Amino acid sequence: MHRRTVFAALGAALIALVTPTLALAQQAYPSRTITMVVPFPAGGPNDIIARIVAAGLQQSLQQNVIIDNRGGAGGNLGIAYVARANPDGYTLLFTSTAIAVNPGLFANLNYDPIKDFAPISEIVSAPNVLFVRPDSGITSIADLVAKAKAEPDKFNYASPGVGTKSHLTGELFKLRAGVGIQHIPYRGGGPATQALVAGQVQLASVALAPVEPLIKGGTVRALAITGAERWYSLPDVPTMIESGYPGFISDTFNAMFAPAGTPPEIVALLVKHVRELMQRPDVAEAARKYGYQIVAGTPEQMTARLTSEIAGVKELVARAGIKPEN
Repeated sequence: MHRRTVFAALGAALIALVTPTLALAQQAYPSRTITMVVPFPAGGPNDIIARIVAAGLQQSLQQNVIIDNRGGAGGNLGIAYVARANPDGYTLLFTSTAIAVNPGLFANLNYDPIKDFAPISEIVSAPNVLFVRPDSGITSIADLVAKAKAEPDKFNYASPGVGTKSHLTGELFKLRAGVGIQHIPYRGGGPATQALVAGQVQLASVALAPVEPLIKGGTVRALAITGAERWYSLPDVPTMIESGYPGFISDTFNAMFAPAGTPPEIVALLVKHVRELMQRPDVAEAARKYGYQIVAGTPEQMTARLTSEIAGVKELVARAGIKPEN
């Protein structure tokens, strides 16, 4: 009995020593470099916002946060990579709306946007803009619809490419307005905009940020913004909702996710730091500079948006007759 008592005492002492050590280990996150995977090449809008967030998190978490650009397959390669990553909080995903759009555009994805990820936050969002040349004689969405219906074979529109949110914006407009405007895809928003300026197309649908200086300078005429509200620096440009299309909102979000199975306390810590970061005036100003508005939503809000967006895109793709890729 004496020996049992001794062993019991030793066991209790070991537990007392080990328990604080384990607790300390659990509280140590992050104890090494965090990798934030961007599923697109460096220099694009998603990458730019990711770097702003990474720099801020590096300061607040007191740990290195690096960007790993893994572009390809419309974002699918990088997204799938994070879906299979170790769920320890050291590999995160910073993606655009591709995570919500691709399930409707690709027939065989090797990840599930809902089941394979733990949402952290919708960071920012950016509207698209529909615009024409100033000499087009078109000054409103109503003008555009009237002319497109009067000359159905004449009109076409440019977008940054098949499957982009700008392309889907154009297709949604066609369905809602009941017009047959041919889609002309380009490799990016810049070439699409230049095609409009050069008179090669009659209409363009691209993300607002790179076009805003051309709108302000009079090089192009904005007909409508596709956000819920007018853009703060373009107060004279109406929304699609104001133009007679209730509920017409088509914006691009940038959001952060962790792999499913990441410990809840790590996810909660990241949520706290990200949402606080996005309220900083310098960070908000940097995001606005690139045409984004701050969202800094909760994980629950991100899940709701993702679920709604996936369903909406699938319906739109089916109605527009866009054939999913294999």
